[in-house]
Amino acid sequence: MDFSDISARLRKQREDETETPATVNFEESYRVRARMVGVLLRDARASAQRSIDDCARVLHVERELAEMWEYGEATPTLPQLEILANYLDVPVSHFWSATTLQAEQEERKYAQSEYLALRDRMIGALLRQARQDAEMSLEALSERSGLPTEAIEQYELGEQPLPLNVLTVLANAVNKNVSYFLESSSHIGEWLALREAADRLAELPDELRRFVTNPLNRGFIEIAMVFSQMPTDKLRKVGESFLDITM
Repeated sequence: MDFSDISARLRKQREDETETPATVNFEESYRVRARMVGVLLRDARASAQRSIDDCARVLHVERELAEMWEYGEATPTLPQLEILANYLDVPVSHFWSATTLQAEQEERKYAQSEYLALRDRMIGALLRQARQDAEMSLEALSERSGLPTEAIEQYELGEQPLPLNVLTVLANAVNKNVSYFLESSSHIGEWLALREAADRLAELPDELRRFVTNPLNRGFIEIAMVFSQMPTDKLRKVGESFLDITM
C-alpha cells in the first residue's frame, strides 16, 4: 500500500466518522495513521540515504523496532521523531504531512527543467538584443567569436543551452559582461544577487565593512547615496558650502 492509498483510506474514514460518529473504528484509525507515519519515515530515511540500522543506532533501539515503525506495526514517539528529523535533516512536521519527499523531488526536477529551458530562451533573447543594440549582424558576431552563424542563431533562439565559456566570448563581443545575463526577477535571481552583494561586502576593508554593517550608520550611508546621484555642479556647490562652514 503506497502513501496515496493510505491518504485516501484515511479521508474515507474521516467522512464515515462524520456521517456515523457512533460507529467509529478507532483501531483502524490508529493502524492507518501508523502506516502513514511509517511511509513518511521510510521516505525521509531513503532521501537521506540512511539505513534502518543507522536510525536504530541513533535512537538506541533494536533494529526490529525501527523496521516495525516503517511498516506501521509500531509507532515512534514525538521525541523520537524529533531526533530522527534532526538526524535525517527534515522538518519534524514532515512526519504528519501529506506529501512525501520523493514526490516533492519529482516536482522540483520538473520545475528545474522548465526553469532551465526558460532561462536558455531569456539569455538568447538578451544576446540577440545586445547584438542588435550594437548594430552587429550575425556574420559580424561570428567573425568576432569564431562561432558559426548557425550556432549563434540557435543560442539566440534558446534552442541550445549556452555554455559559460561561449557566453563569455559572445558577451564580450557585444560589449556586455556576463552579469548582464543574470536572472534577477525570481527567487533564484534574488538569491544570486544577494550572494554577489555579500561577496562584494566581504572584499571591503575591515573598518569600512564594520561601518557599513552598523545599523547606526544607516543615515550616513543614505546621505552618501544622495551625494552619489547629484549632478557634478550641485555636488561642487555642496562641497563649497562645507568649506564655508569650516572656515
